This record gives sequence, C-alpha cells and structure tokens, in this order.
Amino acid sequence: MSEDWRHGGFGLYLHWPFCAAKCPYCDFNSHVSAEIDQSRWNRAYLAEIDRIGAETGERILTSVFFGGGTPSLMAPDLVASLLDRIRQTWRLANDVEITLEANPTSIESGKFRAFSEAGVNRISMGMQALNDTDLRRLGRMHSAAEGRAAFDIARTHFDRVSFDLIYARQDQTPAAWAAELREALTMAVDHFSLYQLTIEDGTAFGARHAAGKLRGLPDDDAAADMYLMTQEICEAAELPAYEVSNHARPGAESRHNLIYWRYGDYAGIGPGAHGRLTFDGKRHATDTPKAPGAWLQAVETRGNGELPRETLSRDEEIVEFLLFGLRLAEGIDANRYRALSGADLSAEKLRDLSEIGMITQEQGRICATRQGRAVLNAVIRELMP
Repeated sequence: MSEDWRHGGFGLYLHWPFCAAKCPYCDFNSHVSAEIDQSRWNRAYLAEIDRIGAETGERILTSVFFGGGTPSLMAPDLVASLLDRIRQTWRLANDVEITLEANPTSIESGKFRAFSEAGVNRISMGMQALNDTDLRRLGRMHSAAEGRAAFDIARTHFDRVSFDLIYARQDQTPAAWAAELREALTMAVDHFSLYQLTIEDGTAFGARHAAGKLRGLPDDDAAADMYLMTQEICEAAELPAYEVSNHARPGAESRHNLIYWRYGDYAGIGPGAHGRLTFDGKRHATDTPKAPGAWLQAVETRGNGELPRETLSRDEEIVEFLLFGLRLAEGIDANRYRALSGADLSAEKLRDLSEIGMITQEQGRICATRQGRAVLNAVIRELMP
C-alpha cells in the first residue's frame, strides 16, 4: 500500500492562471489580467517547488506539465527559471516529458525556440475547431488559418505536439465532424485530445443554456454517434483511443496524464492546482486557493500555497482508482485493486458486464470496451463496492 503510487509514477503540475480572454465554455481556473508581475510569480513558484521538493526530493520525476490558463503567455525566462530549479530539486527520468499548453494566439517562433531551449519538449495546443464560424462561437481569438500556422511553428521546434478539438458543437452534423477530424489527421499529429462539448455551470455557455439561448446542440444519441465515429476514424488512422478522450500513436501517449489515470502521485503548484501525494502509506489530496491573489499571498505570508490536506479513506481511494483507471484502454490490474481495497470486485457484476459487452477480463486486467467507455459512468457505478 505504501508504494502503490509507484504503479503510476510521480509528476509535477504547475498552474498558470492567466488567459488573454475567457472562453464561454471554460470552467478551468483562468483569469484575465491587464498586468502580471512575472518576477513575483517566479519567486512564488520557486518557493513552492522548494517546499514540495523537501517532502518528495528522493523521488524520480517523470513529467512536468505547465497548464492553465494559457502558459504560453509566460515569459520564457520564467519557464527556464522554474525548470532549472526543478532539475536541482528532483532526479529527472531519462525520458522526462515536459509539456506546456499553448493557444495559437500566443505562439511565435522566437518564443517557442526559447521554450525549447529551456527544456520544454512537448506542446499541447488548444486548437478546438478548424473552421472560423465555430471558433467564433467558442469564443476563440484565433482563426482557423492562424491555428494551422501556429501548429506548423510548434512542429518546427518540438517533436511532440498535441492538439485539442471539441466536437458535438452547435449545429454540427456527424458528417461535418468526420470531415473536420479527417482534415486534422492530415496535419501529421501523433496525439489528439478530442472532447465532447459539455455545458458547465458557472460558465457563459451554462448561463445561456439555462436561459434557452444556446441552440443547436446535438442530443445524447447524436453525440454518442459522434463519439463512436471518432473512435473508428482514429483507429483507422492508427491513433487509437488510449483513454476516453485521448488518442495517440503507440509511444506518443501523454506521460503526464497517464500518471493521473494510472493513479500515481503528482504535486500541484499554483492557484487551483490539485495533487495526490502519498506519505507513510497514506494518500493525501492537496488543493490550493483558486484566486491568484489569494494563492500568492498565502505563499508570501505563510510560506505555503496549499489548503489543509485531506487524507483519503480506503473507500475514496478505491473510487478514484476505478474512475481513473477504467478510462484507459489498458484498464486496471485486478491484483492492484485487491491490494488497495482488501477484496476482489464482485465476480457476479464482472460476469454480467462481460456478457453485455461492457468490459473484458484478460490476463488479470479488467478493461472497458469501446461500448463500455461510451457509458463509463454507468459501468463504474455497477462495479462500485
């Protein structure tokens, strides 16, 4: 139990909370600010790296992820400073993955060269759509042509470039999505994150939807059809889904996100950043204040940007293990589940789900099928002890 996190590895997430504009569908912790004192943020991040490093410095760090917000708005010198301190704090895996999220509007060649020289070796780009009408509807500040140009710039400086697309958009037909996805596949990508548009409370889209002003969204059946079609098209292009919403060529999977889904440990630094850290056989959930000013003040005045940690119960660990692990095509290890929970999953429920084609059981692994991942929440509810 004390070493369970090693099945997933150890990563570091750094949250940059600022964007040039707030997208109407976004419920991430992102803020628009006219002035940002990046030297002040540098000092705060470095202090938190030092604090977390004092607890975990003996571990091998397998990934670093700059998320947001829009981390490509960070000064390259800031990214370089943080990565230098990270190298001084942890031993890095030989194949360490260092990802930075970027929006097309903040990509230019000189800046990306500097990010690469600082040590970033993977870019995750928020493309979201490949036509101008839908980009405007999604509140994006770039055009489709600017998105393609930004992708080309990123590919010039980085061997690994992923990008995000959103589907099940307003007035989008299955045929239109298939054509857009096939166009995206011509761009020589090796990793996609493909998300169904979800309407979240607290967003501009959420308010419009509640007022009956967000029209043209596909119904559940149409969205499900788009999901299954997405799997077929990507598999044919040799980018199968290794996770519910993520597709990659073999070997190009996001190593950082695999830490989450394989239920490893990760430290979260920055406003609203979450973490999971195991000490003395107990896994702790970490959280931070969401407001950028509150987080900075906590670091500067208390020397600690975290809220009080929560020690997870065995039941909470089991739930998270199932929620994360069954998202993966590789599924979960039945022996690891037994070690975490002290019991096996219900043989009767496993048999029933197998018979209706929702899961497979082979060589000690329990995996959701393509049909099962389409209704994954229902599958997991059935398996909950």
